[in-house]
Amino acid sequence: MALFNFRREAFPATQGASAEMHALLRGFSIEVMPRTAEKVENFRELLPAGTRVYIAHIDGTPIEDMVATAARLRREGFDPMPHFPARIIRDRAVLADWVARYRSEAGITQALLLGGGVSTPAGDFDNAMQMMESGMFDGFDRLHVAGHPEGNRDIDPDGSDSMVMQALKWKQAFADRTDAKVAIATQFCFEAAPVIAWADRLAAEGIKLPIHIGVAGPAKLQTLIKFAIACGVGPSLRVLQKRALDVTKLLMPYEPTEFLSDLAAHKAANPDFGIEAVHFFPLGGIKSNATWAADHGGAAAIIAKRD
Repeated sequence: MALFNFRREAFPATQGASAEMHALLRGFSIEVMPRTAEKVENFRELLPAGTRVYIAHIDGTPIEDMVATAARLRREGFDPMPHFPARIIRDRAVLADWVARYRSEAGITQALLLGGGVSTPAGDFDNAMQMMESGMFDGFDRLHVAGHPEGNRDIDPDGSDSMVMQALKWKQAFADRTDAKVAIATQFCFEAAPVIAWADRLAAEGIKLPIHIGVAGPAKLQTLIKFAIACGVGPSLRVLQKRALDVTKLLMPYEPTEFLSDLAAHKAANPDFGIEAVHFFPLGGIKSNATWAADHGGAAAIIAKRD
């Protein structure tokens, strides 16, 4: 039996969720890895039909496992978006093989292109731009690229963000000259004010790509701090550190309610604000993340925008 009834009329006003939160969570996406997907008996019991599910490609994961996960998600009625991490792809032949497998075996026409978490490239590719201009993704409907609201020390060690901004301007120009729908999917953050300032800065710099803001799903505080440090989360890490000092909250799971409520209120007051969707990193487990999203209106993703 499915956990949720995903008829549109079933969610006119989810208890405790504001209309602004409903609007922000409509069309949310979520991320899995093949090894975590294996533990889910049926995704239809967790997520609204048509939900976009990113498939993270960790170095060492066989492409066969990635493609099989994408095909399974497609069969179960979801919209899989696999990662293509540039620095783990040896050469053009490997990239062409991956693209061909995804297209023929899972009907994939969308992808997240990113540099990847390894410091030394395995071969020909060092960044997403090289893959974008390779021609391998011609005919894809949608390409997402990485965003870093709090900077990326791997790209800009001095913290200036100059290289990151230059890369985003290149990707904006790519979107302007191609038919692909290009959007920015970001690292997860914990504080709304820096995210709002970053999104406004992009707009001021002429970067109009829609932003899908990364959000850490409900999880133990210790788990989130570990992942945040490992993933290079910036100043908003202080939100977790402050919480860790409060013994009354130390053992309580973190939930992104305040963060998303602040963003939702800002979006409602500023309709042209660049954040158009939420992308969840289910660091505390996909089941708890899916339940939280449904409880806060996210199950309305069945009527998601696909523009």
